[in-house]
Amino acid sequence: CCAVERVFVEESVKARFEEKVVAYAREWKVGPPTEETTKLGPMVSHTQLSIVEDQVKDALDAGAKILYESEIPEDKKGNWAPVRVMTDLDQSMRILKQETFGPVICLSSFDGSEDEAVRLANDSEFGLCSYIYSNDVSKAARVGRRINSGQIGINCYSLAYAQPQCPWVSKSLVLIFTETIKLKDGAISQIGHKHSGCE
Repeated sequence: CCAVERVFVEESVKARFEEKVVAYAREWKVGPPTEETTKLGPMVSHTQLSIVEDQVKDALDAGAKILYESEIPEDKKGNWAPVRVMTDLDQSMRILKQETFGPVICLSSFDGSEDEAVRLANDSEFGLCSYIYSNDVSKAARVGRRINSGQIGINCYSLAYAQPQCPWVSKSLVLIFTETIKLKDGAISQIGHKHSGCE
């Protein structure tokens, strides 16, 4: 329910951010749970697999692109869904409007303004959790106060820190501002591990 589905990245760092996400996605091997190297097993049902595939097809038909798609086992009996990283999505696409519940991460860019970040974040009927990454914690908190979401993590995955009393309302998303991206070797840095509690 709280898995990240929508990621909005400031346009100026989009290409570099995409490279890092694809590099991380390559680490996720799809396969039988009994194999030690497997990180992702089959979907729970063929029905759920169909929902994921329909949403991906709808986005591709509307102009989205796949940056990465993992291999899946040749076994046709499993409900295998590849790990996908998609980009160039817009708010008209079903995959950004509906819950996917599948191994797809959707990357969209925005102009870097707080108003645009808030507009995109709130353009959904869902909003369980939201995550904002920025070196400017004051800016992140300011944006967070304007997002209609049950929980908001600032520079962290909120479920790792939030109190159980925090509310659950709406759809998961991530906002990334330019200052967050560290272009050194390795993964994207998470600056600090602070959370906003139930604010």
